[in-house]
Amino acid sequence: MHCVHLAVLMTSHDRRARTLSALRALEEQRGLPAGTTFGVHLVDTGSTDGTPEAVRLLHPAVEVMSVGADVPHNQALRVASRNSRSGGGGGGPLGGAPGGPTHSWTHQLWLDDRVELFPDALANLLRTAAAVGTGTVVVGAVRNAYGDTVYSGRRGRSLVLVEPGEHRPEPCDTYDGRVVLVPRAVYDLVGDPDKVFRHRMGDYDHGCRARRAGVTAFVAPGHAGECVGGPDAPGSREPGIGVREALRRVTSVQELPLHPWWVYCLRHTWPWAPYLMLSPYARTAARATLGRLRG
Repeated sequence: MHCVHLAVLMTSHDRRARTLSALRALEEQRGLPAGTTFGVHLVDTGSTDGTPEAVRLLHPAVEVMSVGADVPHNQALRVASRNSRSGGGGGGPLGGAPGGPTHSWTHQLWLDDRVELFPDALANLLRTAAAVGTGTVVVGAVRNAYGDTVYSGRRGRSLVLVEPGEHRPEPCDTYDGRVVLVPRAVYDLVGDPDKVFRHRMGDYDHGCRARRAGVTAFVAPGHAGECVGGPDAPGSREPGIGVREALRRVTSVQELPLHPWWVYCLRHTWPWAPYLMLSPYARTAARATLGRLRG
């Protein structure tokens, strides 16, 4: 295998302990090919819990950029990608000094800061990439504390979760953006997640655009890591809220805002786009109405 230079893209917001755990697990990776280097590019979106300061103190090789709290996840990931192309931060051996040649990276690794990688995760991703061929996206499946797969590749229009195989890669149509290895050739062809998707759906859209461009994607064998912390807030599914509040939440930037969702449906689900566009909002209204009636 040729020398591998990873540009690790991360974002954070008021998750200091989780972010530090994710970085520690990244530094403790083992079994990597000789000469593997990486630079970590972390964009913090207005944390008030001291996340940027703690990262700079405990992981000085990490390039940290602080932006406003109004910058959503997908936009922050785009900023991290831009920083990786500018040549700043990281770049030495594991945990090495900053200032290395990050502009020459061979792969980007999208890494959610709520995921603690298992010790052989990166080696497994790179081994899978070598097996399936250059120009292929490799996805790391993520499990919860109970061993259930919660993030992985996705298949079909309904985005069915792909369970990782034990010994062989599993094909997928698109992917959750928690642990994703993107080769340079794919980046040059597909680019970053589209800025029209401010918080969610940018990863699914990226995978669909990659597939349309002839790029294949596979889920690596086994799980790459574990998602730490409790479940997400219930949002529009919270029991007892009214229809108006449920619709306000489901159309917020945290869930399915109208314009980005329409763009996604129009790009990837035609001729079913009008139906699929309306269906999550109709389901949300129906669920809230039934919840009120039962309550």
